[in-house]
Amino acid sequence: MNKKEELVGFQVLSMIYKTKTTKKYLNRKPWKAPNPCEIISYIPGTIVKINVKVGDKVKEGKSILVLEAMKMLNQIAMPFNGKIKEICVSTGDKVPKNHLMIIIEE
Repeated sequence: MNKKEELVGFQVLSMIYKTKTTKKYLNRKPWKAPNPCEIISYIPGTIVKINVKVGDKVKEGKSILVLEAMKMLNQIAMPFNGKIKEICVSTGDKVPKNHLMIIIEE
């Protein structure tokens, strides 16, 4: 049996194209907008130090934790003024990429 091919349309500037879909495209994870109240690890590493506690009110730019990755210490800064709702990691934890570390209340 020959399945009918599905073509997907997309536009780049003023040009409109059609292309065949692949299994990888059909099985992809749908994109969702990042939540600004969740601090996630963008690289795998080890939590060296946590500078805040649950309930702390923290100003924008203050270091909230230190993540060691590739022999470098990365200061993770507070993205906006807020309150620490939950800390999902401990000192010494090895975290993978895209791991939830801290949840913030606005």
